Amino acid sequence: MPSTTNNPTREVMDRASETATRVLDQVRDMTDVVSRHAAALMPTPDPEKALAGLRDAAAAFTRTPAALAQDTQAYLADAAQRLVMFWDVMREAGNNFVEHEKAGCPPVLFFDYETIIDGRSLTRPVNYALVRIKPPEGSPAVDPKLRPFVIIDPRAGHGAGIGGFKSDSQVGVALRRGHPVYFVIFFRDPEKGQTILDVTAAEATFLTRIAEDHPAAPKPVVIGNCQGGWASMMLGASAPDAVGALVLNGAPLSYWAGEKGRNPMRYLGGLAGGGWPASLMADLGNGKFDGASLVSNFESLSPGATWFRKYFDLYAKIDTESERFLEFERWWGGYFLMTRDEIRWIVDNLFIGNRFSTGQISSGGGETFNMREVKAPVIVFASSGDNITPVGQALRWIADIYRDEQEIKSLGQTIVYLLHDQIGHLGIFVSGAIAKKEHTEIATTLEMIGAVAPGLYEMKITGHDGTGGNEEWQVELVERKIADIRTLSGEAVNEAFPAVAKISEMNQHLYDVLVSPLVRQFATDASAEARRQASPMRMRRYLFSDMNPWMMPIRAMAGMARQHRAPAAHDNPFLALEKAWADQVEQSLDAWRDRRDAWSEIAFHAIYGGLAAAGVTGDDSAEEADAARRSISLEPAQLNEARSRVAVGGYAEAVIRMMILLADARGGVRRTRLARSNTLLTTEPPFVGMSPAARQAMIREQTVIVTLLREEALAAVPQLLTTAAERRKALAAVEQVAGPDDELGDKAREMLGRLRLVLNLGPTASAA
Repeated sequence: MPSTTNNPTREVMDRASETATRVLDQVRDMTDVVSRHAAALMPTPDPEKALAGLRDAAAAFTRTPAALAQDTQAYLADAAQRLVMFWDVMREAGNNFVEHEKAGCPPVLFFDYETIIDGRSLTRPVNYALVRIKPPEGSPAVDPKLRPFVIIDPRAGHGAGIGGFKSDSQVGVALRRGHPVYFVIFFRDPEKGQTILDVTAAEATFLTRIAEDHPAAPKPVVIGNCQGGWASMMLGASAPDAVGALVLNGAPLSYWAGEKGRNPMRYLGGLAGGGWPASLMADLGNGKFDGASLVSNFESLSPGATWFRKYFDLYAKIDTESERFLEFERWWGGYFLMTRDEIRWIVDNLFIGNRFSTGQISSGGGETFNMREVKAPVIVFASSGDNITPVGQALRWIADIYRDEQEIKSLGQTIVYLLHDQIGHLGIFVSGAIAKKEHTEIATTLEMIGAVAPGLYEMKITGHDGTGGNEEWQVELVERKIADIRTLSGEAVNEAFPAVAKISEMNQHLYDVLVSPLVRQFATDASAEARRQASPMRMRRYLFSDMNPWMMPIRAMAGMARQHRAPAAHDNPFLALEKAWADQVEQSLDAWRDRRDAWSEIAFHAIYGGLAAAGVTGDDSAEEADAARRSISLEPAQLNEARSRVAVGGYAEAVIRMMILLADARGGVRRTRLARSNTLLTTEPPFVGMSPAARQAMIREQTVIVTLLREEALAAVPQLLTTAAERRKALAAVEQVAGPDDELGDKAREMLGRLRLVLNLGPTASAA
C-alpha cells in the first residue's frame, strides 16, 4: 500500500484547498464590509421628516413684516456682538496656548499637589513624576489607612491632568471619600533614551514609595485612562504584589478588535504601510515624535464635532460657554513629545502588532509581559459611543487571555466591566455626570472588592432612589461568560491584520536600512523645533493670539460688545435658521467622514485581505503558541489540589464557601449584599483578625474548590463545622448576608435549602 505521508500531490492539494478557503473568507469579509457601508451611506429617505423640517422653518417666519424686520435687526446686532466676542475668546485661547507652552505645559490638574518622586532623578531617568494631591478646603481629611488611589493619564499627544480636570472628577470622587490620592504626571520633553519599559519600572518605584508611606493601608488602586490603561496592566503584570486593584477607563488593549463598518482607526496603520511613518516623523524631529500628530488624528475621527461644532457652540452660547471652552482648550492644546523608541514600541507592539494580550511584549531579560500574572481585581469601563477606544478594543483582551469564565475563577481572578451606551471617549474622563455616577459607583465597589468571589461580572447601574436627599444608584454585579465578551467585541480574528503586521515589519526594515540614516544625518534640534512650530495644530493657535497684530483690536471691540450686549430673543426665527444651518454643516462633514472611512475600510480589506489570501499572514508561530497555551488545561493539577483541600478548614472556610455557593447559584450579587458580606468579613471574628491578603487568598481557594468540585464542596460543608452551635452560627451569618428568602430568586433559594439540608438545620433552626 503506497504511503501518503509525504505525497507531493496530496500536499499541493492541501495547500490549494487552504488557499481557496482563505480566498473565500476574504471575499465574505469584503462583501460584508461593502454591504454594511452601502446600507449606512444610502439610507432610505424619509419624506415626512424632510417636510416636517420645512414646515417648522416656514412656521418660524410666519410673522408680520414689522415683526420680521425687528427680528432681523435684533439678530444682526446679536450675531455681530457674538462674532466679536467669539474671536476674543479665540484670542484668549491662543494667548493661553502661548503661555502654557512657555511654562513647559504643566499638568492641568484642578487640585494643588506636591511632588513625591521626580522620575528624572531615577537611575533610569524618565519624564514622569509621582505627585500627591492636596485636598481642597472643605474636603474630608485624608485617612492614611484607606486604600490609596493612583491615577495614570494617557500620554497620547496631550499632557497630564485630565483625570483631575475639575472638582467632579476621578480625583474628586476619591478625595470626598477620604482616600489618599496620587497622580502620575509627565513632562513635555522625554529624557534622552527613555523607553516604555523604563516608564513601567519608574511607575513600579512609585508604587513602592506609596506602600512605604501607607503601611497600614490596603494595596493601592491604579486607575489608567486611555493609554494609561495598558500602562496600568503592564504595571499589574510586572509588579502583581504591589497593586490592589486596576481600573481601566476607555483603555485600548486589543487593537484589532472592532465592528465592521465602524471603528476606522484600527485601519490607519495598514493604510499607511505600517509603522514606518511614525519612525520618519520621529527622525525628522531629531529623535522626538510630536504628539500634535496624534491629536490631529483624533480630531479627524469626528470632524463635524472637532472642526466645526465645538466652535459654533462657543459662538452660539458665547455668554455662557467661554469659560468651559478655555478650560478644555488648555488641555487639548498642550502637545507633548515622545522618544523615537517609545512611539515605535507603541506602534509595533500595540497599534499594529496587537501583541499585548498574546503575551508577546518583551519585559526585558528574555521575559514577556503575561497578563495572566495580573492578580489584582480589574474593573473595565467602556462606552459604545467611544470611537477612539470602542468596546471591543477595551474588552476583547479578556477572551484572548482566558479560555473561559471557569478559568478566570480557577485562577482566582476577578474582572468586572461596566458599559455606557453613548458617552464619547473624552467624556469617560472629563464628564461631571460620569464622575458623579459611574466613577462614584466604581469607587464604592472598590471598597468592597475584597468580598467579591473570583469570576467575570458586568456591573449594572439600574436606577436610583432619592432617600434622604441623596442619589443612591442600584448596583448589581451580574455573572457573565467569555461568550458575552466575544459578542460585544465584534470582529477580532481576521487574517488581514496579521498581514499588516508582516508588511509593516518589511517596510520598517527597508526604512531603517535605506531612509533613516539619511534623514537622521540632516535632522538637527533647530530643524526639528522649526518643524514642530510650523505644525497646523500650533500655527492656528498662534494666528489667533496676540502674536498676530491683526488680533489686537479684537479685545477692545469685544469689551464694547459685552458692555452693550443685546442678545436676540430665544424665539427669534433667525436663531432657528442659524441652528439649522449649523446642523447641516456638521452633518455634511460627518457624511464626508463616513464616505472616507468606508473607502478606507474597503481599501484595507481589498489590499490586506488579498495578501492574506495569498498566504502573507505573518509568522504563525506566535498564534500557534498562543493557541497551544490556551488549550492546555490547568484543571487536572488544580482538581487534585482542590480535592485535597475540600474538607480542610473550619468556620471561616465554611462561611465563605457557603456564600460563594449562594452567589454562584444567584448568578450575581447586589451591592447591598456585597456590603453585608464585606462587613461580615472585616468586622466579625474570626475574619476581623485576618489580613486582607489572607481573606482574599481564602476566597480564591474556596472559589476554585466550588468551581471544580461544586457537589463535593457542598457535601463537605458539615465536615468544616464540627458542632451544632458552629453550624447554626455559620448558617445564620450566611442568611444575614443573603437577606430575606423572597428576595433571593429561585436558584439561590434552592441552594440555601440544600445548605440547610446538609447542615441538618431547618429555616427556623438556624436562628435558634
